[in-house]
Order: sequence, then C-alpha cells, then structure tokens
Amino acid sequence: MRIRDDTPPTPRGLRVALLFALAAQRLSDFYEHGQWLTEAQGATLAADWLARSKNALPLNERRHISALSDQLARQIASSLSREAGLFAAHEMTEALDPNYHSEFAQTILAECEKLLAGDPAS
Repeated sequence: MRIRDDTPPTPRGLRVALLFALAAQRLSDFYEHGQWLTEAQGATLAADWLARSKNALPLNERRHISALSDQLARQIASSLSREAGLFAAHEMTEALDPNYHSEFAQTILAECEKLLAGDPAS
C-alpha cells in the first residue's frame, strides 16, 4: 500500500510534473483526434493544470514547458506502434493519480527530469 505524500512539490518537481502531464495530454489528444496541440494550447492547459493545484508559472515558462512536452510526446509517438501509443497515453494519464503506480510512467517521468535537467532555460 502506498501512502500519499501531500508535501508541496519543489519548483523543479512542479515543472517535471507539468511536463509529464502535458506530454500525457498531447499523446491522448493525438491518438484520439489525430492532431497535435499547438504550443499556445499547451501553455493554456498548463495554466489550467497549475491553477487546479494553486500554483502558477509565467507565460514564457509555460510556453517553454509546452514546447518540451511536444518534443517528448512526438518522440514517444514516433517510437511506438499505434496500439502501444494508445497504451502509453493511457498509462501516463492514469499515472496522474498519485495512487496509481506504473513502471512505464516512472520511466517517462525520469525522461522528463532528464529533459529539464539538460535544458538551459529551466
């Protein structure tokens, strides 16, 4: 059994989580509608996601994380079959619930951390 951790995220942890959530949404939208979100749509989704958790980031930072999430989502989609991509999008979306454990999502979360760590703008 997992005990929920309600400690507030660090600023870095918040950005990693946002990158992961946006990539999950982008993959879901791509597989459901056959279209990729624009950077501006991603930035708007980021603002909504942050507001639900009573957090905020400046527009330029939201747009930057949106662009990184687009890069990550397209990379994931290009390396998977449609069926595997649907599974990946589903796993990532489910993993947004802190009580849901997914090794695949943990791997993608680690990729989000690496992507932000290697990004000079973060």
